[in-house]
Amino acid sequence: MNFNKDDLQLAAAVGKLMLARQHKVVTAESCTGGLVSALITEIAGSSEWFDRGFVTYSNLSKHQMLNISTQDLLKHGAVSQQIAAMMAEQALVNCHANAAVSITGIAGPGGGSDAKPVGSVWFGWRFSDHEGQHTHTEYQHFSGSRNSIRMQSVRFALSGIINHYRE
Repeated sequence: MNFNKDDLQLAAAVGKLMLARQHKVVTAESCTGGLVSALITEIAGSSEWFDRGFVTYSNLSKHQMLNISTQDLLKHGAVSQQIAAMMAEQALVNCHANAAVSITGIAGPGGGSDAKPVGSVWFGWRFSDHEGQHTHTEYQHFSGSRNSIRMQSVRFALSGIINHYRE
């Protein structure tokens, strides 16, 4: 994947914020298939602030790698607020980081429904700091090609980390 200058600057900004706090980030990605991790690791020195990435594309991988119950996946669906929150929470439990971001969505061109159309993406962020641990979720509906939806998701996920640390 060739990332553009703005994408690289966005990832570098995340790194700068993480380094300033001596924090690390972990990712739990479904529809983006590791693109957030790939963008982060394009930044030289990212090993100082990036712990690891979980690519949990299937429900089975969400269960095996992130301990998300099959019952929760069946009850809420993989593309849901609840699963996005659980992905971020469990990613943080299973690593040595202070911030987690999760992405679960439908990038298309197929797989959508009336309830969850193509472009539906849920994000979860979990932060651990001096105030304790807290989780934030957000829904976005993106349009465009599969690649466009995935890249919009990557940018939104990283922007969420920046927004948290700048508050």
